[in-house]
This record gives sequence, structure tokens and C-alpha cells, in this order.
Amino acid sequence: MTMNDSKAVVVFSGGQDSTTCLFWALERFGEVTALTFDYGQRHKLEIERAAAIAQDLNVPHRILDMSLLGQLAPNALTRSDIAIEEQEGAPPTTFVDGRNLLFLSFAAIAAKQLGAKHIVTGVCETDFSGYPDCRDVFIKSLNVSLNLAMDYPFVIDTPLMWHDKAQTWELADQLGAFDYVRERTLTCYNGIVSDGCGECPACMLRQRGLDQYLAHRRGGVHEQ
Repeated sequence: MTMNDSKAVVVFSGGQDSTTCLFWALERFGEVTALTFDYGQRHKLEIERAAAIAQDLNVPHRILDMSLLGQLAPNALTRSDIAIEEQEGAPPTTFVDGRNLLFLSFAAIAAKQLGAKHIVTGVCETDFSGYPDCRDVFIKSLNVSLNLAMDYPFVIDTPLMWHDKAQTWELADQLGAFDYVRERTLTCYNGIVSDGCGECPACMLRQRGLDQYLAHRRGGVHEQ
């Protein structure tokens, strides 16, 4: 990929998906800024990881205070007394009402101030874990709304939208970032870097995708 002079803002948590998206953006845009949200999540290590990765990659990094979101929408990611669990017929307890709506809206405000037209996010409908605000229809709807609200030609880029976790690992590999993403990112709901605790839903999804991709890679088969 060749770089151009355009600018992008990456919604960045320091996890597998957003870090892969950060590498993706760095190949495509001339100037990239990482934007992390502090919404009262249990593990401040998430914010520390994001800052460390941005420093590693020499990417400007901003942290925005969104603690009000954690107060308004109690969930398992902000409250230690709420168990992390899947729920039949309902989003998992890790779903935060309005999170992507607010994150992307604030990312758009920041992007406009920076003169950036692209907002990159790692949302994914294929492995969306029951989160309604990760669906393609929501992203497209919000993209239109943001353009109208600020009279500005935003593009919300979703490079992982139709990737399962195995394909996300493959993309990281294609970007030359496989080992970095595996060793440096934090996906685990229990706050353990790299392969994580192996027991929470995020770790199991990540590991299942990793196993699938490594099996394909060993067999010389690459998912497209």
C-alpha cells in the first residue's frame, strides 16, 4: 500500500482488533492519530496498553474522559459486582449501551478539528458478540448522521467488519504485525495481556480464531 496525504483518527483500545486497525491505517494514511476513551473500565491497564502501543509506533495519542458513560450504563466492564456472562435473548453483560455511538461521535469531533476525514474503528459484524452497535447498518447510519450533523465528509472505515477472528489474525500477519498484536495487545476482560486468561468470552473468541488461522497457515491455506 502507498501512503497518501490524508489524515485518519483510529478509535483505539489497545486490543487485538483496534491494534490491527492501527497498523492498517498506518499503511494507508499520511497522518494517523489514536484516540482512546476512559469510560471507567475496570482495567486501567487497557488505557496504559493503548498509550504504550501508540508510543511504540510513534503515533500521536489522545485520551478522552468518558467516565459519565460508565455511570449512566452500568455493565460488567465497569462494575466488578456484575458478572461477565452471555445472556439468552439479550446482549452480553459486557455490552455498554451507547458506547460506539458516543465514541464515534466524539472521534468525529476530534477528527474534524484535526482536519481528518477518516475515522477507523475495529467493529465487526461477523464476530460481533451480540453487540448491536457493531453492525454494519448502524455504522452506515451513523456515518450519514455525522456528515449531516457537522456538514463534513467523514468516512467511517471498518476494515474488520466482515472478518472473523481467524481472518483478523491473517490481516495482522499480512501487515507484518502478527507477533506484535499477539504479544502486546490486551483483549482479556480480566486484564491479562497477550493470550489472556483463556477463560473469559473475549479470550476464548481470540484464541479460537488464532488456532484456526495457525492451522490454515501450517496447512498453506489462507482465508481471503
